[in-house]
This record gives sequence, C-alpha cells and structure tokens, in this order.
Amino acid sequence: MAPKRTPRQAVAKAGAVSSSLSPATESPATSGVSTPAASRIPALPTAADTSAIVYQAWNSYVADTPRKLKLVDAFMLFLVAVGLIQFVYCILVGNYPFNAFLSGFSITVGQFVLAASLRMQANPNNSSQFEKVTPERAFADFIFGSLVLHFFAYNFIN
Repeated sequence: MAPKRTPRQAVAKAGAVSSSLSPATESPATSGVSTPAASRIPALPTAADTSAIVYQAWNSYVADTPRKLKLVDAFMLFLVAVGLIQFVYCILVGNYPFNAFLSGFSITVGQFVLAASLRMQANPNNSSQFEKVTPERAFADFIFGSLVLHFFAYNFIN
C-alpha cells in the first residue's frame, strides 16, 4: 500500500511528472492541459492591501454606524478586555476561589452575549427582522437579562 500524501506533495509530484515529459513524449490526452492546481492558488495580500482594507472598513464603520451602536460596540470591547484580563490572571496567579473566577468570567461572557443581542435588535439595518421589537424594548430586555445574570452569579459565589 502506498503511503498517504499531503495535497502539496501530490501537486509537487504531478508538477514533476508533467515537467519531466518532453513535448515528443506527451500523449494527446495531456497536451494542452493547464498547469497543476498550485497555479490556481491566489497570491496572499500584501501589507499595503491589508492596511487599505482595514482603513476602508474603519472609515465605513465611522461614517455609517449610529452613535448608539458605537457605544454598545465600545462596551463589548471592554467586556472582551475584562474577560482576557480575568483569564490571564487565572493562568498566572491561580484560581483559588474558583467560584469567584467562574462567576466573574461567566458574567463577562453573558454580558457580551446580551450586548450582542441588544446590538442586533437596536440596529436600524435589522429592523425588518425585528419588526415588533423597538429599541426601547430591546434595551429593557437587556437590563432585565443583566439583572437576572448578576443575581445568579451573586448566588453562585455564596
């Protein structure tokens, strides 16, 4: 049984076989065949392309996103930072009161999910999907969910 080859090895071998054939030894079935799949792989974007894409996305975000949604996005970014700090602290220092770590990290993740839900419901571009939900109702749901989340986390700590 032949050993398994990775796709790169198979492409390299196919390229080596096709390049070893001279025009005189090419069969009619292989003449005019394009190069192996490696030639169809798109080139990676350069740093200039990547920075231009990021710059355009940022300008579009600043110009097109309402101020209320930017505030929710800033809160979500804060929650990600708090979650990372808690996780790194747990790894470096330890998680002695494990209930406290678990409760704090769960609140961070839960608040992020509630904020993402608030952002989706309050976004004017999604008004067709949430016809019966006003932004005020979405915010009230967010507050109620946050209170319930914090109540359970507080009880979990003891």
